[in-house]
Amino acid sequence: MGGFTVLQLLFYLSLLVFVIAMIMKALKISNMPLHLRWDLYPIPHEKGKAKYGGSYFEETDWWIKPKEISIANEIKEMGKEIIFVHSLMQNNRPLWVFSFPFHFGMYLLIGFVVMLALGAILEISGTTVSAASASGLVVIVHYLTVVLGIAGWILASFGALGLLLSRMFNGDLRKVSVRADYFNLVLLLAIFAIGLVSCFAFDTPNADLRGFVGSLISFEPAGVLPIATAIQLWLMAILLVYLPFTHMAHFLGKYFTYHKVRWEDAANLRGNKIEAAVKEGLDYQINWSASHIKSGGTWAEAATEESSKDE
Repeated sequence: MGGFTVLQLLFYLSLLVFVIAMIMKALKISNMPLHLRWDLYPIPHEKGKAKYGGSYFEETDWWIKPKEISIANEIKEMGKEIIFVHSLMQNNRPLWVFSFPFHFGMYLLIGFVVMLALGAILEISGTTVSAASASGLVVIVHYLTVVLGIAGWILASFGALGLLLSRMFNGDLRKVSVRADYFNLVLLLAIFAIGLVSCFAFDTPNADLRGFVGSLISFEPAGVLPIATAIQLWLMAILLVYLPFTHMAHFLGKYFTYHKVRWEDAANLRGNKIEAAVKEGLDYQINWSASHIKSGGTWAEAATEESSKDE
């Protein structure tokens, strides 16, 4: 341990905090009260019915018939949204022009990190990763690392800069933006831009980054890094600790948003878990008030209270 650099120790700590915080966030979301189910049709997992917005509820005696589900359709719909930001493309094309390369660039960078890790494992085993290697697999790893890195840094930098400028100069976006939104984009842009500069100016074959990843995997002291690479890694370590506690962790909520809110069409039958969850929710106390609702009672009381004739 004594030979580890401060940056290595920071990365170990950052990864630990990131994993623990994300697990805790996922558990918190999964244990939240029953959501207000939207049942927004078409629901992709409706086998044979999704194409026209149908539901198994339209079947005669649906409660005694097996429910047919298409996982493939769900994956297809999720893929369109996650990879291509499909809903934003349909509803806000000017913002999508920057949001798509921003997200797609980050997906490429995730692949870049995977290739760095694979290359690091190869080098730990004694194989040098380079274009001159006699092994086809090693050559593929080398070029994939370079291509994914360069494409990822460029697309993510372009997207982050565009989103930052959009928040600064688009009146509607500026009204709903807070300081954290600008800070997040500046931090990400700094990481992406420094990565791009480091890749072209100091470490095109990514040997330094691969060596650092290898040092983390092998628990060996890291070598000396170029200043740009070191700054980038410091910022990435900070991001890992910071990200789970911001709205940037919204990617974790994708599963719950789609499968537990938008596409949740399980029947609320007597004696099942949904009925129990609804009863539990109706017993919650209301701790806020408005013109249409009073504070202090339960949701069951609010739901069954008759409206005043004067209102």
